[in-house]
Amino acid sequence: MAKAQNSFETSGVKFPDFSQLYADYNRYFGDFSKLWQNGKAPMFDVEGFVASQRKNVEALTAANQLAFEGVQALVRRQAEIVRENVEGLTKITRELTAAGSPEDKLVKQTQLAKEAFENALGHVRELTGLVQKSSSQAVEVLSKRVADNLDEVKAAISKANGGK
Repeated sequence: MAKAQNSFETSGVKFPDFSQLYADYNRYFGDFSKLWQNGKAPMFDVEGFVASQRKNVEALTAANQLAFEGVQALVRRQAEIVRENVEGLTKITRELTAAGSPEDKLVKQTQLAKEAFENALGHVRELTGLVQKSSSQAVEVLSKRVADNLDEVKAAISKANGGK
């Protein structure tokens, strides 16, 4: 009897065994539909996930609020510093234009320059402290939420494993 000829030449080309792929697929994913019986997945707590995400959003909102309040405090303090400096400049101008010998004015300028430098350093330290305080408060809120998230994941895994 004559052999039926294939219309495709398969020499040199290896095709996958689709029956084996289908069997593997059924073996790995065949029980997947059992997870969704009655519209619920026992391995995944949707309500817990939504609650967790709500807490994440609340933590981000609180951190953003703290950061915003920190920026507001920084801007207010910078405005106060500018006002103080303008008042100080008026005072310095009066003192330098007062009558006196050139040597006295040079001593006064040196003293005022030193005071201005020390004031500027103090202001920089103060403003840096405000930024650090605001940042650390925001990071503390986020760090606490991350720790809580990890605890929630641990509890969910423990619950899924039968409370081990």
